Amino acid sequence: MAFTSLYHIEVLTLREYLLRLHAFQLQQIDREYNMHKQAWLNHQVTLTKEQGKKQVPIYKRFKDFFDYEKYLKELRKPKIRLNNQMKRMATIAKQVNSKKG
Repeated sequence: MAFTSLYHIEVLTLREYLLRLHAFQLQQIDREYNMHKQAWLNHQVTLTKEQGKKQVPIYKRFKDFFDYEKYLKELRKPKIRLNNQMKRMATIAKQVNSKKG
């Protein structure tokens, strides 16, 4: 919740304040992580290798560096394998839910 008035800040309990402070600090660490990761990636993309007597880029195309389609394909793969007990529970839940409507 974003604060829209001074009143909301004044009525915070100490516990709420400390939790919000902790959340803010975690966000800052995440920002730092993302900045450092970006710097590392910037370095990686400029790497070269020796080919004969000259230096050539390791990554000739962006797709060689980051295969977007590959990540999307991985995301579409089912991650959870349902065992028989889970299938039975899902069937029972479906039956119960259909009776309520």
